[in-house]
Amino acid sequence: VEKAAVTPADVLILGESGTGKELVARRLHVRSGRKGHFVPVDCGAIPEHLLENELFGHEKGAYTDASSASLGLVELAHQGTFFMDEICELPASLQAKLLRVLQERQFRRVGGTAVRDVDIRVIAATNRDIAAEVREGRFREDLYYRINVVALRVPPLRERPSDVRLLVEHFMPRLSRELGKDVSSVDPEALDILERHPWPGNVRELQNALKRAIVLCEAGVLKTSDLPESLVADPAQQSGGFAEQRSEHMSSFEKRFFEEMLQRHQGSARSAAEASGLPLSSFYWY
Repeated sequence: VEKAAVTPADVLILGESGTGKELVARRLHVRSGRKGHFVPVDCGAIPEHLLENELFGHEKGAYTDASSASLGLVELAHQGTFFMDEICELPASLQAKLLRVLQERQFRRVGGTAVRDVDIRVIAATNRDIAAEVREGRFREDLYYRINVVALRVPPLRERPSDVRLLVEHFMPRLSRELGKDVSSVDPEALDILERHPWPGNVRELQNALKRAIVLCEAGVLKTSDLPESLVADPAQQSGGFAEQRSEHMSSFEKRFFEEMLQRHQGSARSAAEASGLPLSSFYWY
């Protein structure tokens, strides 16, 4: 990350959901010394018919109610960093237009004819196998090679268990303040459980598990009894994978949580996952 940051090269960040890809992108921006803003966009969170306008802006009169010109995110990132999260969700119709931005550093607003120059560094991220997406024709090969100048893989938390203790120490004070609780530490048994858990939802899942545990904690030290039941289960029984853990050990509280989140978001698993900070797969069981 440090080596790539000080160059102008575009970067592709690979990793599972919740590993901290945006954190890496922000670090790249901060260390780059670029004067402009860090401008992120989640390519999967914006409806396709709105995404082009969101990216490139529009000229006055481009739409029926376009009473004035509007800047897009690409233009807002001028002299800064444009971070495209979940780039594999980018519709095919926009992949060619993005390729032009990457190659020429030029674009046109929707409804406009003027070619505009833009000085941006592009950082893309995805939790998919982007090479497979290319092979199967869902992602342009020329765009893939253009964004894949420097590829950085963020490993899942299960591959770096020694980071769990550091992350717990990082999150505990902040979460305690946010929740109005005075929880200053984790007892050794609880920490051991946290370090042995495979964390299919990675850092985001760890953060949310800590948040729930702090809410339930009645003392200044977080104990095993404060942790979700799915974490406290015998690790030997967890070898069957995430689906088996969830079906066998999920508490009724957690089930209600998932059901209520889905109901609140009209049955949309993606919206519920984004709002709760949990992996999308967590909601497929409900």
